Amino acid sequence: MAFSAVTKRSRSVGAIFFNARLFPNSTCGSRSRRFTTETSSSSASNQTNLIKQLRERTSAPIKDVKAALMESNWDIEAAQTELRKRGKVLASKKSARTATEGFLALALSHTRNRAALIELNCETDFVARNDIFQHLALSLAKQALLVESGTQAQLGFGAGGFHVGPENLEELKVNLEHPKISGETTVHNAITEVAAMMGENVKLRRVFVMSTSSNGVLSTYLHTSPQPGLGRIAGILTLEVEDGNSQLDALQRVGSELAMHIVAAKPLFLTKELVSSDALESEREILKSQAETSGKPQMAIEKMVEGRLRKYFEDVVLMEQKFVMNDTINVKMLLNNLSKEVGSPVKIGNFFRMEVGEGIQRLEESTAAEPVAQAV
Repeated sequence: MAFSAVTKRSRSVGAIFFNARLFPNSTCGSRSRRFTTETSSSSASNQTNLIKQLRERTSAPIKDVKAALMESNWDIEAAQTELRKRGKVLASKKSARTATEGFLALALSHTRNRAALIELNCETDFVARNDIFQHLALSLAKQALLVESGTQAQLGFGAGGFHVGPENLEELKVNLEHPKISGETTVHNAITEVAAMMGENVKLRRVFVMSTSSNGVLSTYLHTSPQPGLGRIAGILTLEVEDGNSQLDALQRVGSELAMHIVAAKPLFLTKELVSSDALESEREILKSQAETSGKPQMAIEKMVEGRLRKYFEDVVLMEQKFVMNDTINVKMLLNNLSKEVGSPVKIGNFFRMEVGEGIQRLEESTAAEPVAQAV
């Protein structure tokens, strides 16, 4: 019996030793498993941090960030370089896609007698809200302030207002001061860089510059503005006064109100005399066709057309429009009252209205010029 008990005990000890050698996942094996798990967890945490850092640096989609890091063996500097190369190629491919979203950016000179307005487009409202995109728009507007008029007379604007072709800004230097994109580069490269970061088509579509004389006041208004200098709709005008010593406060007050009026009322012409003959003839034909359906005599039809033309002028001519802040007077009466208040004749020198995306859909169907409100 004693020998049997010893034998059983020996076999038991041998089995334990045998199992420990072949199956280390028991007592001592648990330490190895715990070490492997901790190492894997630490590696995953480091990779997550690298993904977060690179995304913060570049604002690229998380899928692209992770892929670039994996291809670069988790070297963040190499991955960032790869993302920039890849992004610029994609930006070039996306440049033909329609971009109807974005913002208008407005910059004023230190003396506030000159303003530059630009339209920077992208494909989605999501990108338009990105602070990098908005910083680029504001930087481009500041750069546009420095552009001098070269084709003012050919563009049909009055003194002090002119368009600048976006292509004329491409090689100019712009200084970006955003944490994620900084330094001096060309306008073209800055737009390409932001397009690569955003993953969308980004396009500088329009540039407009306006200035006023030493006796004038330049007023602006931006609608739907997420921050100073940005908006979806803009109104700009200059008020010119004969007496340079007139009350500046009154001119600035009315100027600001008229800039808001321009945004709300959408005038196309400054005075009735400036309505183009083509626009007037087209409107007359439309009104005549409408009146003829009444079945009334020709004389009555002509009176109906003339009456409706007066209404047309009230709709599209700034001086004839009812003032949005006081519809008992029109803009012409408002300026007459202002002239009496400051003791010197006041007139609107120039005005301009711009809205994000206006005319893009029509331009895809026609090569006609974009609709903009302007005075000449």
